[in-house]
Amino acid sequence: MSTRAKPAGKVDIVVVTGMSGSGKSTAINALEDEGYYCIDNLPTALVSRFVALCAAGTGGDMDKVGLGLDLRDVSYVDQWPGVRREIETDGHNVFVVYLDATDDVLLRRFSETRRAHPLGHGRSLPEAIAAEREAMATLKDRTSLVIDTSSLTVHELKRRVREVVSGQATSAGPAITVKSFGFKYGIASDADMVLDVRFLPNPYFDDALRPLTGLDEPVAKYVLEREETGKFLEQVEQLLRFLLPHYVSEGRSYLTVGIGCTGGQHRSVALAEVLSASLGKAGFSVIVRHRDVKRRA
Repeated sequence: MSTRAKPAGKVDIVVVTGMSGSGKSTAINALEDEGYYCIDNLPTALVSRFVALCAAGTGGDMDKVGLGLDLRDVSYVDQWPGVRREIETDGHNVFVVYLDATDDVLLRRFSETRRAHPLGHGRSLPEAIAAEREAMATLKDRTSLVIDTSSLTVHELKRRVREVVSGQATSAGPAITVKSFGFKYGIASDADMVLDVRFLPNPYFDDALRPLTGLDEPVAKYVLEREETGKFLEQVEQLLRFLLPHYVSEGRSYLTVGIGCTGGQHRSVALAEVLSASLGKAGFSVIVRHRDVKRRA
């Protein structure tokens, strides 16, 4: 029988992990701005003890903690699943944010900063990135949220992290991001669910609507007043209302729904706005994002 003392209080823990060069330091800085006590590169073996000290009030009020964990600690992949179970069994909340980026973006970032990759000893940079991606694959599948930072600026990533932790604090259910995007610029790689709305007539081919976006009333009206649009939204909302409780029961606390059209400026934008508003009225914590709305063909 375990003799570990139970914690005096509950600690909310946000773990920032993922690929080297994906923006983990930026995310941790954003957590600090939100009042989290943050430690980057704490050895995994010390996490349980550190959380227990926070719960006991040692060192002051530290009920919100941010931890940067990754392969700089060679034991991380093997030890973290057991450590997470232990601290969750003790009653603490654990939310894991996994930051990722495409290989070409990671290569460019390392080349620009000239920093050494943690797995770079005896490997070329592409080989080190591939080795890290393979090693982290199992942990990525078990995270609360994956954020692809390939196209995000530092400020956009900070804002996204702030929105995530704010949603966690204010919502009893899963936090939902509804993201519009254009298939011509690539699928939304961080989406858990992708809805293709290219079956709807495209406002792009109307000369008066082409320079506008789905945020403008004429485009929104063009898209939303169609009978098939109403039926589509009704079916999607029913599907999400069915799925969300099951996602929660499986431990998912965050869901990203991608809505894609050709260019990501008209149909997907209008539908993302309406869907996010509807889910918000239903009591969910919702963030709406338009990845490609500012692009121009």
